Amino acid sequence: AALQRRNQAVARPQQVFAFTDHYVPTTGREKGIAGIAVDEIRNMVIAQHENTAKHGIMLFGFDDPRQGILHIVPPEQGITQPGLLICGADSHTSTHGAFGSIAFGIGASDMTHVLATQATWQRKPKTLRIQVDGRLGFGVAPKDIILAVIARIGAAGGVGHAIEYAGSTFAAMSMEGRMTVCNMSIEAGARCGMIAPDETTYAYMEGRPYAPKKGAAWNDALALWKALPSDVDARFDRNVALDAAQIEPMVTWGVNPEMAAPVGSTVPDPRHAPDERRRSDWTMALDYMGLKAGMPLTDIRIDRVFIGSCTNSRIEDIRAAAEVARRGHAVVPAWVVPGSKTVKAQAEKEGLDRILVDAGFEWRDPGCSLCTAINGDQLQPGERCASTSNRNFRNRQGPGGRTHLVSPAMAAAAAIKGHFTDVRELL
Repeated sequence: AALQRRNQAVARPQQVFAFTDHYVPTTGREKGIAGIAVDEIRNMVIAQHENTAKHGIMLFGFDDPRQGILHIVPPEQGITQPGLLICGADSHTSTHGAFGSIAFGIGASDMTHVLATQATWQRKPKTLRIQVDGRLGFGVAPKDIILAVIARIGAAGGVGHAIEYAGSTFAAMSMEGRMTVCNMSIEAGARCGMIAPDETTYAYMEGRPYAPKKGAAWNDALALWKALPSDVDARFDRNVALDAAQIEPMVTWGVNPEMAAPVGSTVPDPRHAPDERRRSDWTMALDYMGLKAGMPLTDIRIDRVFIGSCTNSRIEDIRAAAEVARRGHAVVPAWVVPGSKTVKAQAEKEGLDRILVDAGFEWRDPGCSLCTAINGDQLQPGERCASTSNRNFRNRQGPGGRTHLVSPAMAAAAAIKGHFTDVRELL
């Protein structure tokens, strides 16, 4: 619309992709766009279809069998590739850094400039290497790693930096797990986050629709991609190291992802905060969250569970949730929202939807859903949610809603128990 007002065209429409995700309902999709009950949402979806068609932009739209979240679909389709500079109209564009790309979110004004020029002006960030070595313990997920990282360096720990995640733990991690980690670089305050491409990356990409075709094109691309990883002796402005074996299943207790702790610990006491700022922050957080200092995290009862979002709605995440769901039956409302129609179809092919539904979970259609609370899916005031999303800010999932961030397996365990529990006790 901004380009239209300026009578400008998209510079390179073949390099622009659009996705219908934030506003779409996750139920009642049988009637298509015409069946969207909320006028404002329906009109936005229609406008997106019209504007992308006018400018020749590829849209993975409402009725497209590949529809899904903009940080789920591009990797599935092979659009995300090592070495690319990727700008997205969403802060969690950092997800794509899992492939060795430089990927970051920009605002509407900057996006208009990028569409018109296929260029962006950015200040060069400092560099922060986060090294995690060792084997993850049983029942510990990539989500737990990034929550542990943010708890360690703080929600502003990465401000002004680009993060590179390195070490044997990430080398052994699936692409789905790497995307979860890079996704939440923003919650550490970083401009972007990335992991060097390797054989795991190439195996994931090979044969996908937009990836280079097998043969000369693929071989040429591999040669370029293999030159991208940082040199062994590369120097970073800052270095942080963690031992994977020391990381446990995590739960956030406050109002930003920094306020996280292992599930077996207690809600911290503001009187023991390391400084006055955090003492004040912790006090306000406990008041909003309705928690008392010293109570075990496993005593926190929940009202609802959300398994989804661009952080944790891939097939690996659905499998992890289903594996826990086999062990019991949900005692609170629990939604599972796949990140794309491709993920949904794969999960249904594997029978994961039946496992979840039989265990009392609700299986929904793809979209951002309860992560953003702008599509009809939201918490009621005072409701407490175990969520696999990336932000536990005040009012994030609805006015007065209380959000606790966890991994998919931890969320499923909370649904079965009605309170937070160490998922390792169920596996």
